[in-house]
Amino acid sequence: MKSGFLLHTVALGVLLGALSGCATRGQPEPAGNAATFEETPYVIGVPDLLRIAVWKHPDLSTEVPVRRDGKISVPLLDDIQAAGLTPEELKAVITERLSSSIRSPNVTVIVVSPESQMVTVVGGVAQSGPIPLRGQMGAVEAVAAAGGFSAWANTSDIRVIRVVEGRRVSYAVDYGAYLNAEPGSDIVLQPGDVVVVPE
Repeated sequence: MKSGFLLHTVALGVLLGALSGCATRGQPEPAGNAATFEETPYVIGVPDLLRIAVWKHPDLSTEVPVRRDGKISVPLLDDIQAAGLTPEELKAVITERLSSSIRSPNVTVIVVSPESQMVTVVGGVAQSGPIPLRGQMGAVEAVAAAGGFSAWANTSDIRVIRVVEGRRVSYAVDYGAYLNAEPGSDIVLQPGDVVVVPE
């Protein structure tokens, strides 16, 4: 009886180890893995739509897109670099520059439409295409946002394609391993990632 139980335990361990091996596929774990899920400040990018409000100065308040050069045009200040800054950092820049013309300006920066925060899901899903990147979204959640897997989806070989230092890198995601809550089975997505579900 004890030997049968021991054999069953060993077999289960081998099976779980095999699933874990399939989940990584030998790829290095990317920075920002889903296991961390740390909150990070929003960084403005191209072509986000921003609302700049200056209290008691409606003539200086405006709604502007971030241009391809990463800048926005603000009344009285002309062009300001916005891409790469958080809303709080951009607020500080605008406040400082307005201070030479207005006493104690009260500035608010709102990201109306986070167009730079997009990922693309293609292949064996209900609806391929770009989807908004919300919070610490993983690859599995992105698939759900794309309508879920199609009937022919190969859920054991999902790939996340990411440009790292000018070259494309592929990371593997195994849905079965994700369901078993195995560490490293999902990846926190970054803007511009492409999630590929083969069929």
